[in-house]
Amino acid sequence: MFQFHENSPLSFQDPLPESADVVIIGGGVIGICTALNLVKRGHSVVVCEKGRVAGEQSSRNWGWVRSTGRDADEVPIAMDATNIWEQFGSQLGEGIGFKRAGVSAFAKSEKEIAEFEWWIENVAKKYNLDTRLLSRREANDMAGTPSGNWLGGMYTASDGRAEPFTAVPTIAKALQSTGGVIRESCAVRIIETKAGKVSSVVTEHGEIKTSRVLCSAGAWSTLFLSNLGIDLPQLAVKGTVARTAPVDNFFEGAGVFDDICIRRRQDGGYTIATGFCQHYIGANSFRYLFKFVPSMGSASELIPLPGRDPTQQAFFRRHWGADDVSPFEELRVNNPPSSGLALNGFRRRLAKNVPQLADVELTETWAGAIDATPDVVPVMDSVDSCPGLFLATGFSGHGFGIGPGAGKVMADLIDGQDSGYDLSRFRFARFSDGSKMRPGPAI
Repeated sequence: MFQFHENSPLSFQDPLPESADVVIIGGGVIGICTALNLVKRGHSVVVCEKGRVAGEQSSRNWGWVRSTGRDADEVPIAMDATNIWEQFGSQLGEGIGFKRAGVSAFAKSEKEIAEFEWWIENVAKKYNLDTRLLSRREANDMAGTPSGNWLGGMYTASDGRAEPFTAVPTIAKALQSTGGVIRESCAVRIIETKAGKVSSVVTEHGEIKTSRVLCSAGAWSTLFLSNLGIDLPQLAVKGTVARTAPVDNFFEGAGVFDDICIRRRQDGGYTIATGFCQHYIGANSFRYLFKFVPSMGSASELIPLPGRDPTQQAFFRRHWGADDVSPFEELRVNNPPSSGLALNGFRRRLAKNVPQLADVELTETWAGAIDATPDVVPVMDSVDSCPGLFLATGFSGHGFGIGPGAGKVMADLIDGQDSGYDLSRFRFARFSDGSKMRPGPAI
């Protein structure tokens, strides 16, 4: 089994320095890629990971590297990220598993075709992305269903795929060999300030003096920030994923087949997933309910259910100090159980839309906690109320593919450089300045 858990071996145990230019909280794809960019620019960087590098959503995602169907403001960053993935693949070897095999979305209705046409005309063409419409015949040939199930589709040949199980740990090893410090099983408890500015972090293994901190803690970011009195409206949703046994290659890339999504894997199988997600109702569900109302219309497969979400604050908020055991030490790796309801749905949907996989063995299943914002796009910004603190979270299930591009964006912000992108869509203040929430595309 691939999943990281509380007892997984430690792979990164660098000693902590007394000081660093930048401390990064979270060893997922965003934190690791940001650190690699900063170290290459000559900065001293420490990555503190409470559990295991890529132990949560960065290894549990679908493995898509796509620009197709993204929010318009994400597209140029995602396009650059794809190029960086390709460089990682050529420089770092098989562990990345990157291949430009294309991303497709197939349509069964004229409404979907119209949505594809709109996105190509208004987004893809704006950035010279090579997305094109597929005719009925092209779509059915590509999907391997010559009987004619699909009316058409949308296809981006330059998009790709990579292997989440191994990709981020491979990049982390490159970071370490370049001079970056990585420490697993090392929770940051608090951030200290002097004169209102970041002055250090206190970890469970000691203090690190620093003037700049990046919180890239995924689904845990809201809980961490709440202890600082910073309110981030973000909720965790659980997505279930499976992989099949090796099977003949009938579809090389990644694709949306109506209500089921597949990706060809390096091991000869396919990763299987759907838009079906579950959310454990807790105190934050009520705190942020009205923030999330605008996006609920596009969340038709989100099921709320009772249960415990360890990433949420309780109704009576908990606070902790430098000498206290933090929530991040109490649960090193969030490893939620896969959903039987989702798995049963996989079989029905495969039989209907991807018959080539209808009877193939599912050799492994898993679930992950996805960090979701009300408008389904991330925060990539500095935090005005705490100078020296930066935030990269809320990637809403889209973080793996865009990760290397987001890492470059955050390195530029931390370094005080112009990223070259319009980042206004991703500002932290949009949740508090009266801005209307504008949910991104559902594709």
